[in-house]
Amino acid sequence: MAFDYGTKRIGVAVTDPLQIIATGLTTIHPKDAVEFIKKYLLSEEVECFVVGEPKQMDGSPSQSAQHVKGFITILKKNFPGIKVESVDERFTSKMASATIAQSGFKKSDRQNKERIDTISATIILQSYLERLTYL
Repeated sequence: MAFDYGTKRIGVAVTDPLQIIATGLTTIHPKDAVEFIKKYLLSEEVECFVVGEPKQMDGSPSQSAQHVKGFITILKKNFPGIKVESVDERFTSKMASATIAQSGFKKSDRQNKERIDTISATIILQSYLERLTYL
């Protein structure tokens, strides 16, 4: 399960049991995250949380990195049996916007921030899954 964390919305993506393909699930409000995950875990198995790590172009942490660190702390506290991994999320929002633009969505759908966040989470998870296949 992957997260594109933002202070207004969190994009959420999941993968299939064989961990081959990432799929966008939804967006949630940060205050609802723990409850959402608890409900999800009642019906689905999750072995790892993958969180997008915001960085500047030079690789240093971005301004929103402190919020993401707080979210990771919340995940570790509430779900101690599930490992948490971080993935560089530079360019995921741009990639998500480009994906939406190429997909034939109407202009109003292309500007939907929730859709961008969900696709960003999907890109984060897919890059993590691809990294696993090369380890």
